[in-house]
Amino acid sequence: MTDGNARHTPVLSEEVMESLAVREGGTYADCTIGLAGHASQIARMLGGSGHLIGFDRDPKALELAGERLKALGEELGERMPKVTLVGEAFSRVAEFVGPGSLDGLLADFGVSSMQLDEAERGFSFMADGPLDMRQDTRQEVTAEQVVNEMDESDLANLIYEYGEERRSRRIARAVVRARPVTSTGQLARIVAGSAPTMKGERIHPATRTFQALRIHVNRELSEINDLLQAAPKLLKPGGRLVVISFHSLEDRIAKDALRDGATTGIWTVLTRKPVVAGELETERNPRARSAKLRVAEMLGAGEAPLVRRAEFKDAGSGVTRTGFAMLKGAKRKR
Repeated sequence: MTDGNARHTPVLSEEVMESLAVREGGTYADCTIGLAGHASQIARMLGGSGHLIGFDRDPKALELAGERLKALGEELGERMPKVTLVGEAFSRVAEFVGPGSLDGLLADFGVSSMQLDEAERGFSFMADGPLDMRQDTRQEVTAEQVVNEMDESDLANLIYEYGEERRSRRIARAVVRARPVTSTGQLARIVAGSAPTMKGERIHPATRTFQALRIHVNRELSEINDLLQAAPKLLKPGGRLVVISFHSLEDRIAKDALRDGATTGIWTVLTRKPVVAGELETERNPRARSAKLRVAEMLGAGEAPLVRRAEFKDAGSGVTRTGFAMLKGAKRKR
């Protein structure tokens, strides 16, 4: 494990743990276990009778998560919960988790720090590397194949739809003319040359194109849809669904799924607006700036929504904090 991975800090850490409301002895699934940042926190609260299930389709990430949790087990001893690690995409969660068996389900949809930091994975243009972008290195299709083999019109549509890039046709035309494109650095230069940074923009001009390719290669949006459709069948009454998104396409899917579930009486949404990182966290971890957390709680048969997320002002310090409040007129179960 690299020093960077050892220092890995999960985004919205306190907010995730508050939202999951981990019950000792419960069963929780971290569907994007990554380097086990959130998972380690969950494990500390579960106790020896609990069960932590972790999913990741990236074999290296799963290996590193296993090492970190093994070390945690040596620290906690009998207080360490049972751990099950599954090397599959989280869209397949229902194949490995029984119906109504989870007290909580967490999914952090962002690319892991490890994937971004390793040039050979091809996720980032910050260092030159092969155009790969596969989260699951066992799959066949890479970003290089997409860039070099896709029809220009289809490539432009992909960049527009998944990258929300208005200059997609100009970019696609430049990419096709420059074929073969074989590295992240080469692609970034092509994009920047055809669609330079616009006035007022802070991101690199290739950011949206790289996002689009990554989403396409890993089928990210359909994966999220599949997970959110499966979640209600897997959670117990009172179980919590916690999701973190990092761009508008992901957040839109999560927002719509939670709203639809609330409308049909599946759960109550605890986050009227998404929870975002505070100033201190974004200073320590710039990646947290785009993170948005949404939470829902499963209802039992015939149960009405009880709580919502709210803001409270600490009388002593004057600091505004977030928490959960009873809905007006609701009666708490005993």
